[in-house]
Amino acid sequence: MTEICFYNTLARKKEGFKPIKKGLVGLYTCGPTVYNYAHIGNLRTYVFEDVLRRTLEYNGLKVKHVMNITDVGHLTSDADTGEDKVEKEARKENKSAWDITDYYAGVFKKNLQELNIKPPAIWCKATDHIKEQIALVKKLEKKGFTYRTGDGIYFNTAKLKDYGKLARLDVRGLKAGARVALKDEKKNLTDFALWKFSPKDSKRQMEWDSPWGLGFPGWHLECSAMSTKYLGQPFDLHTGGVDHISVHHTNEIAQSEAANGKTLANYWLHGEFLIIQDQKMAKSEQNFITLATLKNKGINPIAYRYLILTSHYRSKLNFSWKSLAAAESALKSIYHQVEQFDNPKVGCAELEQKFIKAINNDLDTPQAVAILWELLKSNYPTSAKKKTLLEFDRVLGLGLDQIEKQKLSLPKAVSKLAQARENARKKQDFSRADSLRKEIEKLGFKVEDTKDGLTITKKD
Repeated sequence: MTEICFYNTLARKKEGFKPIKKGLVGLYTCGPTVYNYAHIGNLRTYVFEDVLRRTLEYNGLKVKHVMNITDVGHLTSDADTGEDKVEKEARKENKSAWDITDYYAGVFKKNLQELNIKPPAIWCKATDHIKEQIALVKKLEKKGFTYRTGDGIYFNTAKLKDYGKLARLDVRGLKAGARVALKDEKKNLTDFALWKFSPKDSKRQMEWDSPWGLGFPGWHLECSAMSTKYLGQPFDLHTGGVDHISVHHTNEIAQSEAANGKTLANYWLHGEFLIIQDQKMAKSEQNFITLATLKNKGINPIAYRYLILTSHYRSKLNFSWKSLAAAESALKSIYHQVEQFDNPKVGCAELEQKFIKAINNDLDTPQAVAILWELLKSNYPTSAKKKTLLEFDRVLGLGLDQIEKQKLSLPKAVSKLAQARENARKKQDFSRADSLRKEIEKLGFKVEDTKDGLTITKKD
């Protein structure tokens, strides 16, 4: 078996992957803040993390996958100022904060299903783990890492010698500019909130009693408390988008390692941005496209997954409707060929070895997709092609196993007529083909000829 290698952001280089416990991997992925729909740029990160998990499982490893749902504490500014995003949206929609988070969390989970992303073993919400977060702040307070301001309890980053190691922050340079930049009670520019006090002039929907007063947890606190609760410390893999490196993940590491005196995670993997019109896709830029947008245009969400796979997760991906259309055309071609192939017998060992070498090399999905097409264009028997394609799809997640299930669900009489019609079309006997189409339709099925081949679906 080829060694698994990942680019570890912490080390700034590729490293061989070795789990802490033999055969078992602890994986924590930063989930969404559920105040709005996830855009397809957000969803790119979750596809990358799904490929990561599938690759580990393809290598025979058992994965304990934990993902958080941020339903409180994420303010409109990463500098711990502004309004809570959830409460702001609740006011805008005239709903409760709880209704907002339940709704958008539900839509997010549906998006994952539509992209054939495996759900985590454990979903954990920030609001369900207030007790654990308070306990973590108390531990940091006891060790002398905290101080109080008028609006909350803060982590003193100057007390941690290696603060900022993930992002390679120039802490000395930041300190030099801090005297000018600091306008509040923070001691250092990089200090961050562990617990925020509720405002005195208004009542929040989400607030809890604590040893320091009524309030709510800082954004970074939840991931430290929940990852350690479910995976222990240290655990193997922590992932997210590149935008998490400089603030969120940096602060997670700081508070977790200060509290427990141990490494938080051994490997840190980060996915790059989706770019549209030379800008990263973001809700703040008002240039975001949701999965519902694609579906409303009649585009299969898996076509977007295929498009993601054609670019390495550490490279920016330029999105355009033209590239998405090309991805959908390629996906239909793959589906059609799988429909035509004979039942699996033996696979193509040589290409399977090339494939695992590619995915084990820091999840090289562009190379893996190229190997898929090399297989399709090869002279291997169709039964061997099908077996190997289904193997590949354990990682790529294009739903090829569903194509086979749909094919098997067709009545034998319909399958027989469809094959006869295909043969007639190949012989250019279009009169016979048209007659067979009518016979299929009489049995309650719709026949559609596309540039990628024949598709048969049950009539509504």
